[in-house]
Amino acid sequence: MNKELIQSCGDELYQAMIERRVIRPLTERYANITIEDAYQISLRMLERRLAAGERIIGKKIGVTSKAVQNMLNVHQPDFGYLTDKMAFSQGEEMPISQMLMQPRAEGEIAFILKKDLLGPGITTADVLAATDCVMPCFEVVDSRIDNWQIKIEDTVADNASCGLFVLGDRAVSPTQVDLATCGMVVEKNGSIISTGAGAAALGSPVNCVVWLANTLGHFGIPLKAGEVILSGSLVPLEPVQAGDFMSVSIGGIGNASVRFV
Repeated sequence: MNKELIQSCGDELYQAMIERRVIRPLTERYANITIEDAYQISLRMLERRLAAGERIIGKKIGVTSKAVQNMLNVHQPDFGYLTDKMAFSQGEEMPISQMLMQPRAEGEIAFILKKDLLGPGITTADVLAATDCVMPCFEVVDSRIDNWQIKIEDTVADNASCGLFVLGDRAVSPTQVDLATCGMVVEKNGSIISTGAGAAALGSPVNCVVWLANTLGHFGIPLKAGEVILSGSLVPLEPVQAGDFMSVSIGGIGNASVRFV
């Protein structure tokens, strides 16, 4: 794709987000679109968000677990940028009816960094040493692509289907919990809907952050001290709507909850 088409697609996705409307998959319209094109489109979309006053506060890894890969028929991870406009606090109502179109909630483990990480060559030990704490998290993903009919290039272009997120009520050292075996229980409106474990995401959430640091390193992009890194869902995505209440409990880490309006 040429530069003008990349910019046009990024602008189209940004306008769709602002106007809360969906668009046809890019992969249906541009048969030769590559993942590299898609990342360039996502950067244009991010550029528009930053120009509107948002600021980057972290990054996210998407499509890490088999459950999510099979649900979306996308079989490799991707990444996107988190901005301050996406962040909500524990107990705060999340206005998905005003901000999102096709929201789906997923339970995750968030990493808060105290040191920069710049790949390639980052190891699990490097990630643990650079992590200040881990926290329970709900990410509420959204897609600007009609009916979630996405291929990997569509979700990459759409900033890894970023929506909103909320961090939970506790922060613990990553060395105080076994991140591969810790269990997760997700409830919706008082009923358990899914369970998972850290190993569901590339064997461990730490491996997800390693992947992200090394992947971004090829572009010269670091994970920065103070950033929030969402490490990927450990459970299937759950469609949500205004009026729903969800909670997630992660063994050894804590809880997160969110009420949707």
